[in-house]
Amino acid sequence: MSLITIAKATITDAEKLTEIKKRTFDEELKKWLPNQENVVDYNIQPPGYTSIEMTKYMIRELDYFKILRDKEIVGGIIITISGASYGRIDRIFIDPNYQGNGIGSRAINLIENEFPNVRTWDLETSGRQINNHYFYEKMGYRTTFETEEEYGYLKQIETSSEIENLVKNKNISSTQYENCDMATTEFYGVNLEGSSFSNSNVMNSHISNCNLSHSKFQNLNLRNSLYADLNLSNSEMIFVTLGGVNFIDTNLGDESMPITFERCDLEGSKFSNSNLRNVEIQNSDLSGMKIDNVPVEELIDAYNQLNKNNQMSIREF
Repeated sequence: MSLITIAKATITDAEKLTEIKKRTFDEELKKWLPNQENVVDYNIQPPGYTSIEMTKYMIRELDYFKILRDKEIVGGIIITISGASYGRIDRIFIDPNYQGNGIGSRAINLIENEFPNVRTWDLETSGRQINNHYFYEKMGYRTTFETEEEYGYLKQIETSSEIENLVKNKNISSTQYENCDMATTEFYGVNLEGSSFSNSNVMNSHISNCNLSHSKFQNLNLRNSLYADLNLSNSEMIFVTLGGVNFIDTNLGDESMPITFERCDLEGSKFSNSNLRNVEIQNSDLSGMKIDNVPVEELIDAYNQLNKNNQMSIREF
C-alpha cells in the first residue's frame, strides 16, 4: 500500500508542481466547462495556475505543501494561516492520474494534524464542480454560502488549546476603542464595513481574503509591506512614494485597462521582460533612458534626422 505524506515545498519543486497543477486544472476545465471558451471560472482556472513564477511566490509567502505518494510528488495543497486559530485552504490539486485513490482526503487530514491549534478552516470551490461539494461535505465541511458560480465551506474543529478572551456572535457595532492595547488581536468572519482606524499602530498585521473595496488608505507608513494576489482595478495612487518598489508578474486584468502615470518621478526605474505594446510617453524627461541598452535620446535624434532627410528629398524631387 502506498504511503501518502506531505512536506513543505521548496523552490526546486516549483516546476514539477506547476506542471501537475496545469494538468489538473486543464482537466477540470474540460470536464466542467466544455466548449465554453468565453466563460471564466477562477476556481476551475485559478489566476496564474500555469505560471512557475506564481508557484515560486506561493512557496515563498504561503504555506505550500507538496503531496507525496511514497517519494513521488503527485499534488499540492496551499494554505494560509491567520493568527493562531484560523486556516484557509487556498488551493488543492491532485494529478489526474492519481485521483480517486483517497489522496486528497488524506492530504487534508495531514494538514489538519500539521496545524493542531487551527480550529476553523474555510475554502471556496466552483459551483460547477459538483464532485468537490460531496468531497468537502464528506470531510466535515459545511456550506456557508452558495451561488451559481461559487460555494463557500467551513469546518470547525475542537482543539485542546484553551480559548481565552473569545468574543463570538456579538453585535458590537458603533463601538469606539480609544488608547486600547489590542496587540495580536484576531478577527475572523467580522463585519467591519464603515470602520475607521486612525493614529494607530497596525504594524506587522496580516490581512488576507478580505473585501477592502471602496476603502481609503491615507497618510500611512507601509514600508517593507507585501502586496500580492490583489485586485486593484480602478484604484488611484496619489502623492505616493514608491522608492525601491518592485512590480513583478503584474497584469492589467481581464479588461486590459491601461495604467496612467502623471507627474511621477520614475528616475532610475527598470522595465524588463514586460509587455509594453502601445505604451505612450509624452512631455517627459528621457535623459539617460535606454531601451535594450540603446539611449532613447539617440533613437529620437536618429528618427528626427531621418524625417529631415526625407523632407529634403521630397523638396528636391
